[in-house]
Amino acid sequence: MLIQPSPDTIARISATLAMPADVRLSTRGPFRVAEVEDSVNPVSGVAERYAQALFRLAQERNITASVAEALGNFGEMIEQSADLRRFIVSPVFSADEQLKAITALLDQFGYGDITANFIKLVASKRRLFVLPEMIRAYTALNDKAKGVTQAQVTVAAPLSSDHSAALESALRQVSGGQTVKVNVKVDPSIIGGIVVKLGSRMVDASLKTKLNSLRTRMKEVG
Repeated sequence: MLIQPSPDTIARISATLAMPADVRLSTRGPFRVAEVEDSVNPVSGVAERYAQALFRLAQERNITASVAEALGNFGEMIEQSADLRRFIVSPVFSADEQLKAITALLDQFGYGDITANFIKLVASKRRLFVLPEMIRAYTALNDKAKGVTQAQVTVAAPLSSDHSAALESALRQVSGGQTVKVNVKVDPSIIGGIVVKLGSRMVDASLKTKLNSLRTRMKEVG
């Protein structure tokens, strides 16, 4: 189970650096905040290289799955903590300061071995702002090795267990019988009731056809 950081986690980390906890993101420094967002695609090659290096090392130690789980948990921590997201992209902190703070965070939540060392390396290279993409790249490598396809599903309302099973079956057929890991997000604002991204592609015509009956059943159940 993911251990959530307390609301003051970054504040306490900042305190260890003798820096104010309410530091605002600045447009000064090695890169601007806007540039971080715009640079995601150009630096995808960096994310791939880091992820591939980590995956090879994990393969040698036969711990690819445990590393994927640890990285996934850290990725969720980033997604769920606005303070941590701001921290990893902030140009205010030096590489040494980011490394010190990240080390404290990793120690606090019990991360060890190559996962912790990997994240520390990323911090020391001043690449923390790319870490979420590195985690996604590693997850993709691990899924491919296991024959698993990720499906990102957005629905207007929560799915029942029957609907979830029917959806997973439809996606498995479209993926050629591969194991499909379905990640569901509820967004009442979407039009059509369901949006599916299978692997790197959005729903295509064949999958739309297979999902039509499921959508109809969802409407009937109400």
